[in-house]
Amino acid sequence: MDNLSNIGVIKDVMQRHGFTFSKALGQNFLVNPSVCPRIAEMGNAKPGFGVIEIGTGVGVLTNELAKRADKVVAIEIDERLIPVLEETLAEHDNVKVINADVMKVDLHKLIEEEFDGLEVAVCANLPYYITSPILMMLLEQRLRIRSVTVMVQKEAGTRLCAPVGTRDMGAVTVAINYFSKPKILFNVSRGSFMPAPNVDSCVVRFDINDTTPEGVTDEAFFFKMVRAAFSQRRKTLVNSVSAGLGTDKQTVTAAVENSGLGANVRPEQLSMEELVRFNEELKKLT
Repeated sequence: MDNLSNIGVIKDVMQRHGFTFSKALGQNFLVNPSVCPRIAEMGNAKPGFGVIEIGTGVGVLTNELAKRADKVVAIEIDERLIPVLEETLAEHDNVKVINADVMKVDLHKLIEEEFDGLEVAVCANLPYYITSPILMMLLEQRLRIRSVTVMVQKEAGTRLCAPVGTRDMGAVTVAINYFSKPKILFNVSRGSFMPAPNVDSCVVRFDINDTTPEGVTDEAFFFKMVRAAFSQRRKTLVNSVSAGLGTDKQTVTAAVENSGLGANVRPEQLSMEELVRFNEELKKLT
């Protein structure tokens, strides 16, 4: 369907299908005509690629992805949008819409069945409230994907893409950098959405690493330590890890010393290599 970024067209389609926005699902649909083509172009929607889209809205981004990629599988949780998408995406024979919660979809199976012989990328305009859980699910599953390109709250994008060892980083930042190379692509004003949210957004891309950092012998323990380290940001590494893991300070202090770190070092001051080194020393002592 043409003019899918036109507010009048969108309102007409929604009205005919009796659709109203759901606050519970965090629905803010893109209506800026310049944004979705840029996301598609920069999100690996191109020949030789299949794209998984998470959250379709009325199909504005889906339409742009389908113009460029060999195939698009769109996962939409809101069943009320399915008849809307049947209309707005009718011209595309390379789009499959699945009415499901992406957190409950077997993505390994989906990729195997839908994208045989194709490279795979993920594109999404994610509701702010579920950004981190979806990103971590996509990364931790080690899916056969090349990149994840998502629209997120601007503040969240800054945090997700912060270099490890800087003040803006947090536990999710470490995980993002563990699995991928993050990059902010461009900013998107709040006026680009309907209804307009209270904050600006940005589009970020995570290019999946071929390998993860060397030296981690137990990933579950590593991420448990990282979550503990950043759970109380104002505290030192010793205090936050001790409190978060329930490990005595003497043991954590010994791990810090054995790692060649200062006694009062804070988690956000550590590089990925230093986090890994401290983690392995801590694991030995516990």
